Amino acid sequence: MRREALTIDHLGAQGDGVANARQGPVYVPFGLPGETIEAEVEKGRARKVEIKTASPLRVEPACRHFGQCGGCSVQHLEEQAYREWKRDKVVRALAARGIETEVAPLVACAPNARRRVTFSARRLGNEVLLGFNAGQSHRIVVVEECPVARPEIVEALPELRELAKMIAATPKAFHMAVTATATGLDIAVTGAGKLGERQRRSVIDFVLARGFARLTADDEIIVEAMKPTVLFAEVPVAIPPGGFLQATLPAETAMADLVENHLAGARHIADLFAGSGTFALRLAVNARVQAVEGDQAALAALDQAARGWPALKPVTAEKRDLFHRPLLPRELDVFDGLVFDPPRAGAELQSRQIARSKIGRVAAVSCNPGTLARDLSILIEGGYAVERVVPIDQFLWSPHVEAVALLRRGR
Repeated sequence: MRREALTIDHLGAQGDGVANARQGPVYVPFGLPGETIEAEVEKGRARKVEIKTASPLRVEPACRHFGQCGGCSVQHLEEQAYREWKRDKVVRALAARGIETEVAPLVACAPNARRRVTFSARRLGNEVLLGFNAGQSHRIVVVEECPVARPEIVEALPELRELAKMIAATPKAFHMAVTATATGLDIAVTGAGKLGERQRRSVIDFVLARGFARLTADDEIIVEAMKPTVLFAEVPVAIPPGGFLQATLPAETAMADLVENHLAGARHIADLFAGSGTFALRLAVNARVQAVEGDQAALAALDQAARGWPALKPVTAEKRDLFHRPLLPRELDVFDGLVFDPPRAGAELQSRQIARSKIGRVAAVSCNPGTLARDLSILIEGGYAVERVVPIDQFLWSPHVEAVALLRRGR
């Protein structure tokens, strides 16, 4: 295949360099703006890249696995340029919807902060590979370090690899989600196959001997030495197996502070897509809260935590699928503050109902700038004004960025 000379124009949304060629844009893995390269081009992607002129923004990656492991895409980008690139993702998403508002500087994410990591694993003969998938591939890159993850997860890698070997009952790839909690590591395995009775006893002994808090396999609790517990402010919450949790505590705290400050003084607050209580339990220190969530296990954890912490104001937990049955204006109008934090798909139907409500202050939390911008445009059309948007880096060196938007009706 013929090699082409290319100049990288800008950084794409997923972290690839983008060169403008005769045949259209060419995506260059790990390329940076201003670099000149030679590469083979196939279906709009550069292969076998040779850098001729490196960018001054190029820095030494923090991890020896960078470029092989698909977990990080921009470790090689200088820090300030990286922060501007992430903030710009939010700016561009808002601009595409015609939303003009203040976008704050990116709230940075420190290394070694990720408290939940999902490894890929697969039996290969008498051994088991444990690591992360290579970029755009099912090939597992075995990792010996991870500068993104919490130290207690990295330090446990040898034991986790041994556990994966013990639990693998299939030659197919499977996943191991590991969460660092206040009571130890919570390990949730999916797709490893059915455990035999003898295998189960060995696995239980291993988990107890290593001091892990819990092991689940395909949602079945194999052993639970201690309830895996996290703190939302001061409130302890026993999280369900595989339940949603913000990936880093600093990002969670930054988001919660923004929401709490914006809704300060509200007496009755709705928390929609409430999960296990990230916002609800903090807000309940000063206000009555109705927490609405579609996942029963998460809601049960929230409810139990609220009941066990008498210093809180009343917290009502309601199980409801907000994608298909959003709260209506007559239900919303009893609240004077609201926060919603939906999955990546956003909250289009619920936003349409909020736009018709009389709630004075709304905080919108999102992990997807595109769907956030869509939902904000609905609220703006309904009479809300966006006071500011704060981008938050929770997934370090990845293309993902969180954002909190603060809105007020009639301003």
